[in-house]
Amino acid sequence: MKVRDKQPIKSTLKENSLPIHTPKYLSLSSNTTDIMLIDTHTHLYIDRFEEDRDEVIQRAIAAGVEKFYLPNIDSQHIDSLLALETAYPNRCFAMMGLHPCSVKENWKEELATVASWLKKRSFVGIGEIGIDLYWDKTFFVQQQAAFRQQIEWAKQYDIPIIIHSRNSTQEVIDILREMKDDKLRGIFHCFGGSVDEANAITALGFYLGIGGVLTFKKSGLAETMAQVDLKHIVLETDAPYLTPAPFRSKRNESAHIKLIAEKLASVKEIKVDEVAEVTTRNAQTIFGKKE
Repeated sequence: MKVRDKQPIKSTLKENSLPIHTPKYLSLSSNTTDIMLIDTHTHLYIDRFEEDRDEVIQRAIAAGVEKFYLPNIDSQHIDSLLALETAYPNRCFAMMGLHPCSVKENWKEELATVASWLKKRSFVGIGEIGIDLYWDKTFFVQQQAAFRQQIEWAKQYDIPIIIHSRNSTQEVIDILREMKDDKLRGIFHCFGGSVDEANAITALGFYLGIGGVLTFKKSGLAETMAQVDLKHIVLETDAPYLTPAPFRSKRNESAHIKLIAEKLASVKEIKVDEVAEVTTRNAQTIFGKKE
C-alpha cells in the first residue's frame, strides 16, 4: 500500500443525499434498501478516492451500507483517516495501527506514533496489523515484534485487532495461540484459506473477513465458505483493492459489498437478507453497536 494523501478530507455532500451520477459498472441488481450491511474494512481515506470520496460513500449508503470501519496503514495516513471519520461521524469509524508492509527501518518510531494516538483518544480497533511475507521478508522479525506489541495494546485498551496475514496465516495463528487470553479478539482480514485454517481461526474466537476474493473463480474460497458457519463471518471490501467480479479491473468501493453478500448467499443457499442480518450482527459484536 504505497499511497500518499494530498490534503485533508472535507465532506461536500449532505450525509443523506444521493449521488447525482453513478457509473454504469456500479449499477447493482437487486433492491437492498431494506437491509443493513457493514463494511468492516475499507480504506476510503486514501488518495484514490480524493476526487469523488463523497459520491463513493453515498453510493454505498444507497446500496445498504450503514457503517464503514477504517483500518490505518501508517503515520502518513493518520490525518486523512481521522478527517474522514470527522466528516462522517455516524458512518465512519477509525482504527489505529501499523500495517506490516509499513514495518521498515523506522518501525519503532512508527509504533511510537501508534502508542501516542492510542493514549490521546479512543479507537474502535487496532489495525491493520499482522505479518506479510508476500512482498518482502526482510523485516519478518520486526513484523513479529510489531504485531506482538500491538496485540498487547489491544488487550490494554480492550479493543479488537484487525489482522493482515498474507502468506503468513500459520505464523499469525502461532502468535495468537501464544498470546491468547479472554480479551484477545478480532478479525482475520481478507481470509482466503482452507477449511482447516478457518477452523483454527474461529477456534481462537476470531471472525473471518470475507471480501471480493469470494467472487474469484479460481480462489477456492467459495468452497471453503460453504463449510463455515455464517456466525463466524463479517463482510469487507478492502476498497480500493480486491474488487469483486465482474468488476475486477475497476477500483473497488464499499458499494460492492452488496455483491459479496449476494455471492455468499448463493454459496450458502440462503437469502441475502440472512447474510446481511447475521454478518451485521457479527460486526456489531466485534466492534460494539454504534448508533
